[in-house]
Parts: sequence; C-alpha cells; structure tokens
Amino acid sequence: MLVGKELLEKSKLLSNKSEDEIARGCGYVGPSGRVLRKSFYRALIEAKGYKLSNSGAGRAGNRSSRGRQAEFKTKVHGNGNLLIGHAYTKKLGLEPGQEYKIDLKKDSKIISLTPLN
Repeated sequence: MLVGKELLEKSKLLSNKSEDEIARGCGYVGPSGRVLRKSFYRALIEAKGYKLSNSGAGRAGNRSSRGRQAEFKTKVHGNGNLLIGHAYTKKLGLEPGQEYKIDLKKDSKIISLTPLN
C-alpha cells in the first residue's frame, strides 16, 4: 500500500479511473480482493498533510477502532468444520499459501500445526 508522496503521485496518474480502480492501483486491496476504501481515503488525507486522530471519533456508538478481537475460542460448525479465523493466523504470522501438517492428540484433544518447509 502506497503512502505519502508515492500515493499522491500514483493516484494522480490514475485520476481518470474510478475510485475503486485508483485504490486498487495504489495497493489498497484486502486478502479477499475487497477494496479497502476507508484505509485508502485515510492515507490520502494524511498524504495531503492533515493529521487524523485514531480515537474512533465519529463512529457509530462506542465501538473500538481496533475491530474484532481474538477470543481464543471457537466451535465446531454443523458441517463438522472447525474455523480458525484471521485474527489467530495473523497473531501467529501465518501467510496465505503456507502449508502445515496437522497433528492431533486425541487423548488431550490438542491440535498443533507443523510447517511443511
């Protein structure tokens, strides 16, 4: 994701494109391919020299600006799947495409991941 002067220059070059295309061209795309508009707009505002507070002012209600937090618990879904979400893989530093061996210890019900590299 571009920031500062590089962001301003690239967005100016792409100014004949749609807002989403400009954001994509500047690297503001999430892991799922979704355009990260809020991050893009905040970065543009900061690149223009304005200071933004991280207090979450202007948000609906009293929500934290940190988003969802890891609860360190999960449940088995009706289809038998066990989901380990992004918050946990991020905490572990796991990257998309990395491969792991799943080790199961039935007696203690412990699941561990071993990198295959």
